[in-house]
Amino acid sequence: MRVWLACVLQGGLWLLGTGSAYAADMIALRQEMIALRYVDQDPGDPPYLTRIFVTPDFMRMDGGEDSGDFVLLDRRQRKVINVMRDNKLAMVFTPGTLPPKPSGWKSRLDASKAAHGTLRFSLAVKGVVCSEGVAAPHAAPEAARAMAELKTVLAATQYRVWKDSPQEMQHDCDLANQVWESGATLTLGLPLEEREFTGRTRQLESESKQPLQPELFRVPDGMAAIDAPS
Repeated sequence: MRVWLACVLQGGLWLLGTGSAYAADMIALRQEMIALRYVDQDPGDPPYLTRIFVTPDFMRMDGGEDSGDFVLLDRRQRKVINVMRDNKLAMVFTPGTLPPKPSGWKSRLDASKAAHGTLRFSLAVKGVVCSEGVAAPHAAPEAARAMAELKTVLAATQYRVWKDSPQEMQHDCDLANQVWESGATLTLGLPLEEREFTGRTRQLESESKQPLQPELFRVPDGMAAIDAPS
């Protein structure tokens, strides 16, 4: 699994013990979860699977294995927990404060009707297309909302990473896709396919409903939790 959660390890440290399920047991009352499978690919690398499970309380993103590393969004507490099993670490991200948009910042989101009730979209900044693809307005809207919530929680962290990067690596499209307009395309619906300005691509392989597995939304006991800077 590859998730863009670049950060500096710092902040408070404690142990997550028994009972640190982030209220996951409460969702046992719900009977099913949304299951998405995407095929992602970075330029020059082979494609890889990204699996996403969504409930009203949580979203989990992983590489397809229940016992592997995963990212957990607590939708009620607005937290993102990046679980790294080998290191026995759980990095906790919370929303931070973003500075105002730069003077002269101009973005444009265009959408047009496509086949089977879908929308073809493009998000551009200063005439440069930052992302483009196809979205389904009526397919798993709860999942699209959860994906946007994840980006919102991480936006301040992504801005800090961008600001700390060498100037030659700072691109307005990174700010558009990850910070200022991070949830814009998701307001159009569930992404079926997407291509970013970097060449990174995403293709929806399947969308389904599955019986709820509350254990997938629990942070394993004994993980050392680190507050990530935001």
